[in-house]
Amino acid sequence: MKKSSFVVAALFANLISILPALAQTSTVVNKETRRIEVTGFSEMEVMPDELYFTVSLREYYKDEKNQKDKVQINVLEKQLVQAVTEAGLPKEALSVSGVGGYQRYWEKDKKPSTFLESKQYQLKVERADKLDGILSKVDSRGIQSAHMSRADHSRKEEFKNQVKVEALKNAKEKAAFLLNAIGEKAGPVLEIRELEEGASYPQPMYRSSLHVASVEADGVPDSDLDYQKIKLSYRMQAVFEIK
Repeated sequence: MKKSSFVVAALFANLISILPALAQTSTVVNKETRRIEVTGFSEMEVMPDELYFTVSLREYYKDEKNQKDKVQINVLEKQLVQAVTEAGLPKEALSVSGVGGYQRYWEKDKKPSTFLESKQYQLKVERADKLDGILSKVDSRGIQSAHMSRADHSRKEEFKNQVKVEALKNAKEKAAFLLNAIGEKAGPVLEIRELEEGASYPQPMYRSSLHVASVEADGVPDSDLDYQKIKLSYRMQAVFEIK
């Protein structure tokens, strides 16, 4: 009786030891999905319609030799604000970007003080010739400098999305073309990834120097500026099933 019990226990122990192996051999192996991975590319060039200029105004003396009759910064600022309004631009097109001033060290002991205040403004226009017309109405001796700081487009985000869509379409066309060469067809998309985004913004190229001090108040000269286009480019990676 004891012998029989020992045999049954041994058989039960062996059965437990082989159960994991039986479970492994019964696993169903799925067939791997055939796929193709491609990269699509697209780009777009648009002419900027938002030009941002930095305009710097500075106080000066009408009688520079004797340091008399100072034209204050608030007078120059009023001229600039009035010119912007007359150009048909909204109030938001002009904003203060910096305030400063200078005093030459060898004149510190002179009375009255020769400290001259300066002020920088950001001016947003849609065309460069707007700047010429605006600065022509500001006292030229009070204009220290004017240069373009950046260019942009009001519909940039919309254009970005268009380029992304075109890049993805390009990836699909590329997958179909390659598979057709070997008698296969592309199935549903399995994965989409944005690889990179690229945007190059133009800088002004001068055909001739822009001398704001020489602009006459009663005349608006032609713009001396040319601009490159904004270039938007995107790459989209897509994985498609092979039917």
